[in-house]
Amino acid sequence: MRWSPTIRPASLPSLAMTMPEAGPSLDDLLAEIRFRFRQADLDDPALEARILAAGLLDLEASQLISRGRDALSVEQAYQLRAGAARRIAGEPVHRILGWREFYGLKLHLSAETLEPRPDTEAVVDAVLPLLKVKAAAGLRPHVLDLGTGTGAICLALLSECPEAEGVGTDISEDALATATRNAAALGLDGCFRAVRSDWFSALAGRFDIIVSNPPYIPSADIQGLDREVREHDPLAALDGGPDGLGPYRVIANQARDFLAYGGYVAVEFGWDQLDAVRGIFESTGFAMHRAIRDYGGRDRGMIFEVTGGNPGE
Repeated sequence: MRWSPTIRPASLPSLAMTMPEAGPSLDDLLAEIRFRFRQADLDDPALEARILAAGLLDLEASQLISRGRDALSVEQAYQLRAGAARRIAGEPVHRILGWREFYGLKLHLSAETLEPRPDTEAVVDAVLPLLKVKAAAGLRPHVLDLGTGTGAICLALLSECPEAEGVGTDISEDALATATRNAAALGLDGCFRAVRSDWFSALAGRFDIIVSNPPYIPSADIQGLDREVREHDPLAALDGGPDGLGPYRVIANQARDFLAYGGYVAVEFGWDQLDAVRGIFESTGFAMHRAIRDYGGRDRGMIFEVTGGNPGE
C-alpha cells in the first residue's frame, strides 16, 4: 500500500533531540523519518522506517497502516526521532531495537553478540532434518553450538526438535548471558545450557550434531567491512585470523573427539571459502556430507561426517 503523507518534505521538522509540544500522527512521523533516511542515503529508507517504528512502538506491520492517523504521544515521537537519529549516525536498526528475529524467534542482542543474519537460517534448514532423523530413531540428540553468541543456531534447532538438548559455548560472558536470556524467553531453558569455553577446552562428552558460525573474516579485511558491521558487531565474532580460517582448523582437528557415532559437523563460512574449508576438514578425516547455499544462491556452509573409522569408539 502507498503511503500518503499530508506534509511536504520541505516542511518536515528536524530530527533534533528536542521535545515537541504535541505528538504528530504516525503517518506524518513515518514520512519525516523516510525523508531523513533518504537524505542519509540508506539502502531502503521505507523498509527501515517501518522496522524501526514497529519495533519501538511494539506494533505489528499491519498496525502501521491501520493506526497511521493515530496521534503519537510526545514520548513516542521523541523515542522514534531519537532512534532515527541513531540510525542516521550509522547504528544498525536491530541494534537500536535491541533484538532481531531469526528463524521465527525473537532474539535479544547485546554488545558482544553478533547480529544473526537471515543467511544463517540456511544452515539451520540443512541441519534440522538430520537432527529429526536421530530423534525419530528414539535418541535424545545432543547439539553443540560453538561460539553460540545469541544462541541463534542452537535455539532454532531446539525450537523445531523438542526431543533434542543443546549446549552453547562462547568465550564471552556477555554472550553467554544473552544466550541464556534468549533460551529462557523462548521457554527452552530446560534443554539449553550455556558454557564458557574456548572452542572445546571446557567440554566433555559427545554430541550428535556440532554446529558453528565461527569468525571467518581475514584480519586485514576487517577495516574494509561495512561501517555497520565494523563498528557494531564484536570483533571477536568477526576476526578469523590472518587468512580467516583459523577457527576451522581448530574445529576440524578437535571435533572428532566430541562427536557421537554417526554424528555430523556443520559450519558456516564466507561465500569464497568453500574449497579452503573443505580441504581443512578432509585433511583431518572428514568427508563432505552436503554443501549449503544461502537464500541468495551463494556458498554458505557445509556439513561433514567422519571417514575412516567411527567417532565415539
